[in-house]
Amino acid sequence: MIILTKKDLIELVAKKANLTNKAARESVQAMLNGIRDSLKRGEKVVITGFGTFSVRKRVERIGRNPKTGEKMTIEARKAPGFTPGKTLKRIVR
Repeated sequence: MIILTKKDLIELVAKKANLTNKAARESVQAMLNGIRDSLKRGEKVVITGFGTFSVRKRVERIGRNPKTGEKMTIEARKAPGFTPGKTLKRIVR
């Protein structure tokens, strides 16, 4: 399995876009910050041809403590989600 780290992504952007590593790092960070800030405001981020980032609401539910086995309530919360677009799905297949 190959893992693409943030550092690898920055190097890839620098190479493909003919940018310095510093400019590529700033570009990648700006994009990630934009996605993060939009999700924080509860907005959806759609990158055509890639996919959609959104905030998903998880309802309160009953779970079990793995150590003791006793039932416990897991609070409702929000979680980031990603849905791949058609183009990305087709390429990965």
